[in-house]
Amino acid sequence: MLANRKTAAAIGAVALAGALLSVAPAQADTTAPAKPGKTAKSAPKGDGSKEICKRLPKTRTRIDAAITRLGGDATVNGSVARLEQRVANAKSAGHTEIYTYLNDRLTARKALLPTLQKRQGDLKAVSTWCAAQDSK
Repeated sequence: MLANRKTAAAIGAVALAGALLSVAPAQADTTAPAKPGKTAKSAPKGDGSKEICKRLPKTRTRIDAAITRLGGDATVNGSVARLEQRVANAKSAGHTEIYTYLNDRLTARKALLPTLQKRQGDLKAVSTWCAAQDSK
């Protein structure tokens, strides 16, 4: 029993010391001017075209895969058709809250498809531009 008291006292002392140490920085002098740190980022110096051209194949693959997935049938995870089926199932089961949640997701997913298709077209133009830059 004496060992338990010593252990409890030691734990209490450590907790008190930790509490006092955590309060000390809050009481530090805040009148000193802030020094610019190394974490401050500067404005970009270019448009990042080299990096965009470098990542172009991977970006194209990801967009193509997303469009394929969204356009898949009800057996494809992440497809619009699958989510439409889930919305219909929730509605027929009378799960109003689930229906509302899934229907809002469906609306967002349907809006995503035209955005991805636009990006796909933009990437074709970027690809042409990158190829022209390589030939210079």
